[in-house]
Amino acid sequence: MTVPMTDMAELALSSKAWPFQEAEKLLKRLKGGAPEKGYVLFETGYGPSGLPHIGTFNEVARTSMVRRAFEELTGLPTKLICFSDDMDGLRKVPDNVPNKDMLAANLGKPLTAVPDPFGTHDSFGAHNNARLKAFLDTFGFDYDFYSATDCYKSGRFDSTLLKLAGVYDKVINVILPTLGEERRKTYSPFLPVCPKTGVVLQVPVTVLDGAEGLIAFEDSEGERQEVRVTGGTVKCQWKVDWAMRWDALDVDYEMAGKDLIESVKLSSIIRRILGGQPPEGFNYELFLDEKGEKISKSKGNGLSIEEWLRYASPESLAFYIFQSPKKAKRLYFDIIPKAVDDYYTALEKYTGEDSAARYKSAVWHIHGGHVPSDTLPVSFALLLNLVSAAHAEDKAKLWSFVSRYAPGATAAAYPALDRLMDYALKYYEDFVRPNKAYRLPDTETELSAFAALKHRLEALDPGEHDAETIMTEVYSAGKDAGFENLRDWFKACYEVLLGQPQGPRMGGFIALYGIPETLSLIDTVLAGKALD
Repeated sequence: MTVPMTDMAELALSSKAWPFQEAEKLLKRLKGGAPEKGYVLFETGYGPSGLPHIGTFNEVARTSMVRRAFEELTGLPTKLICFSDDMDGLRKVPDNVPNKDMLAANLGKPLTAVPDPFGTHDSFGAHNNARLKAFLDTFGFDYDFYSATDCYKSGRFDSTLLKLAGVYDKVINVILPTLGEERRKTYSPFLPVCPKTGVVLQVPVTVLDGAEGLIAFEDSEGERQEVRVTGGTVKCQWKVDWAMRWDALDVDYEMAGKDLIESVKLSSIIRRILGGQPPEGFNYELFLDEKGEKISKSKGNGLSIEEWLRYASPESLAFYIFQSPKKAKRLYFDIIPKAVDDYYTALEKYTGEDSAARYKSAVWHIHGGHVPSDTLPVSFALLLNLVSAAHAEDKAKLWSFVSRYAPGATAAAYPALDRLMDYALKYYEDFVRPNKAYRLPDTETELSAFAALKHRLEALDPGEHDAETIMTEVYSAGKDAGFENLRDWFKACYEVLLGQPQGPRMGGFIALYGIPETLSLIDTVLAGKALD
């Protein structure tokens, strides 16, 4: 059955939002109708050799965005599989786990056969799978979790493994030209699991009977073994495994990082050898840490899932990763406040947009069209600076400042801001407080400007305490003192009054913090005492 294109679907496509562009590719592949299995299958893969990180979440989130876009265009049934390669042999001990000696003693074994160094699950693979699923569930993803170990051992992959055995020579000849001379001597698409040690072996394999899937190899002790490739006695090499999975599950869409472009090409060739069509997908750029290095699960550099969620909401992370997926992004703590504010700015803008603009908005894709109506009376950046200057240690004190700035603002009226206060207090305690460095005005120009600002703030009527009016007075104080570049004056305000090199618009901060409280700060520094 071909799905007719509705007016709203046409409008969605015209938005040029990248998830809709990806969904259109998939629609063309399927010729406008559902596949024989009755649904369109999206897949995302996960290698549980290290702890889950934001790069893992990124792939599930972006794939979910394409899935939602496809459903909006077609109304066809879809499924998302999050697949764990947990039958891979543990190649090295990650840097960021306890009990490293225990892991070292189990190198080479499938991750689901390696003891859990944290002592909370049956295996290291199960531990990392559980952490990934816990986060995906927290975010509310709709997915089915598949374990490679379960798929191999249950027989789900048996028919495709037998097909692979039947075309063994064709498959191996796809991979061998890409390998070095030494690696070619031991390479096989099948990795037998040693029946004596349980280690995943990388040894030459001879196919004795392709139709029956019977292979021969030497085990860890050099003894000849003959096994069928079904039932979990082997797993496949990575690129072959990917193609085998696409075939066995009939995957329609899977995206991958830029570093896997060549792997996608080879796996696609093998998928065709097996008699099918490779899935649609696209290659996204990678996340980098603050040094510009690729984020790695085993190194533990960059942000972890738990770290982002300690300081900001999942929605802010989803907003950050929606933007420019083909552009490399740095992922470290300092980008969190801006990501939060950008999300709420887009959320507020969304309410006034027409349907075409909404389809283009990141918040439509984050929430699958069911966009909340949360608003904020103050920005997260401003809230962080208020926490900093006010030395607020609880939400009650923060709300007293906010209600002064925005009369009638309460936790009940602004539940999103109430949640952000929890994040702000944690962020300040962990990152802002340790790096505070107040200084005194160090030039006559700065002293003159702070004195002028005090005079101007004292002259304001109570009805003129709005942020824009105060900001005008801040500008004027800098001009009165003779600053040639007002950026130098604002920098002095941040360093002297907030103990940091930059911050929000000073007008907004002063309006939120309060004129009397700000005057007290200025009096202190004019008296020659640095703030603490």
